[in-house]
Amino acid sequence: MKKIILLLSALLLVASLSACTKKKTEVTLKVWGSQEDQVMLQEMVDAFIAANTDKIYTITLGVVGEPDAKTKYLEDPEAAADVFSFPNDQISGLVDAGALYEVTLNKAAIIAANVAGSIDVSTVGGKLYAYPVTADNGYFLYYDKSVFSADDVKSLDTMLTKAATANKKVFMDVSNGWYIASFFIGAGNTFKTVDGKKVIDFNNATGLKVGEFIKSFTANSAFVTGDDAYLKGNIGTTIAAGVSGTWNASDISTVLGANYAATKLPSYMLGTTSTQMGSFAGYKLMGVNALTKFPEEAMALAEFLTNEANQIKRFETRKLGPSNIKAATSTTVVADVALAALAAQAAFAISQNSVPDSYWGPGEAFGLAMETKDYSKTIQEMLDAWVLQANGS
Repeated sequence: MKKIILLLSALLLVASLSACTKKKTEVTLKVWGSQEDQVMLQEMVDAFIAANTDKIYTITLGVVGEPDAKTKYLEDPEAAADVFSFPNDQISGLVDAGALYEVTLNKAAIIAANVAGSIDVSTVGGKLYAYPVTADNGYFLYYDKSVFSADDVKSLDTMLTKAATANKKVFMDVSNGWYIASFFIGAGNTFKTVDGKKVIDFNNATGLKVGEFIKSFTANSAFVTGDDAYLKGNIGTTIAAGVSGTWNASDISTVLGANYAATKLPSYMLGTTSTQMGSFAGYKLMGVNALTKFPEEAMALAEFLTNEANQIKRFETRKLGPSNIKAATSTTVVADVALAALAAQAAFAISQNSVPDSYWGPGEAFGLAMETKDYSKTIQEMLDAWVLQANGS
């Protein structure tokens, strides 16, 4: 009996030692991010490794910015990163190419944690394919508090009248399809997909009214246009208000100082109806390579890199606006003037996911005709040409 007990004890000891010396799984992952994000990403990756000691992680970083992600991936999918960021307008192409691993790990929690718009653009065909990272690629109104009051900037018509009296200008890049769409979106014109084809309806009766307003707006003596450099170089002097995004917040706040303010886009009079200007909302997303050798670990890393704490870290480090609901309502984020304005505009914003690629060129042409006061064609003719080209028929 003693021999049996000793034998059993020896076997248990061997089994115990074997369990203790069992090798941990080794996981090798690659993450792509912009050059500006490299230091921040490394800190996040180090924190992930420290928090997940059950496996041996080797995680390397590569420099590929969001705008280049789709192109770089398609060049060599097998050599692409396991986890990478991209703008939301690339998701359809990436899914069509079979590039993204469907998010299955903690899916419900990820959906609940982020604003609805960011989840909508992360979803294709009813399946979640990406993790929201930011909700800050949109536009709103910056203004000079020494010229306009908080009530003045609620109405574009009021702003134009007051600016003209003060010999000031209201800035907007109308020959950019991203901005000019705000008038049409606000009035109820649509970007939609019909039978798998992306189309617009800007030449209907409502669109014609919008086009006529844009004509009157750009003909107003208080209107001025240009690029970001022109806005930043003249706001606080000749320009009293301008439509732009968070990327110009630091420069504009420095110039305006105590007179720095921002809010949602104003309303405008469409005939006799006050119409709130809409906008495009853009999001940065993070996806997992469908070809990754470690899908569960890659999903866990992507979730970690986009969680509440790391979205706050992105704001504190790079002033990137969170899509995470708790992060977006944190004290430090809410105190940011530009992000607060963007959040106020978010209720009137739509995604670019349904915008046809063929929309942008003719949209620019229409806006440029308005800016240069080229009325050789009627507004209806110009809108018809825009829609014909955008809809590809």
